[in-house]
Amino acid sequence: MQLTIITDLNKCVGCKSCQVSCKEHNTSGAFGPLPDANPYEEADGMWWNRVVTMESGEYPNTAVMYLPKACMHCYDAPCVPVCPTKASYKREDNGVVLVDYDSCIGCQLCMWACPYGVREFDETEGVVKKCTMCIDRIEDESLAAEDRQPACVQSCPTHARTFGDLDDPTSEVAQLVHARQGFTLLPELGARPAVHYLPRRPSPAIISAETVDAHMESEGY
Repeated sequence: MQLTIITDLNKCVGCKSCQVSCKEHNTSGAFGPLPDANPYEEADGMWWNRVVTMESGEYPNTAVMYLPKACMHCYDAPCVPVCPTKASYKREDNGVVLVDYDSCIGCQLCMWACPYGVREFDETEGVVKKCTMCIDRIEDESLAAEDRQPACVQSCPTHARTFGDLDDPTSEVAQLVHARQGFTLLPELGARPAVHYLPRRPSPAIISAETVDAHMESEGY
């Protein structure tokens, strides 16, 4: 089993509800502004989940895309073997990469090893933290079945996120990746991230400013 979250980039509107719900549920680390630019630079506050804004084109033919980014729960997670205390580990039963805070000594080697820059150092507790895929919710049998999923998935207003077992070919996430040619970030680095993205479909032709002006004039505006 390899649990994962699939994000449909055609549905993500950059509302940041995933960031807020993650912060609300995990209540970890200092609070700060919601960063969506320069994701590899030092950010104020601790955010396990960030939504990066990307722009392309020139006016009036422009486009904006939002890319949520958190721990990729890699099959070959490079953060695991570098940990001197084995605090960073990958669960064999479900593939989720976690950090044992009791064993973490805050050396931050895992932060250097992570190619996605998604680990955060909690200066208050002196340990490294990151997305846990809300493992506490997933394994809480007291919750209703529809609630046993990551907070970011449950809170997404456009249902851009899907949670499931990537290793199960009959699962919704596996079928989405296959049907929509899902891709991963930086596959050339060999970490084999479990988190996939569904590419944006071609956008409709953007109406030029001249066409809009002509239409307005013809309508008598």
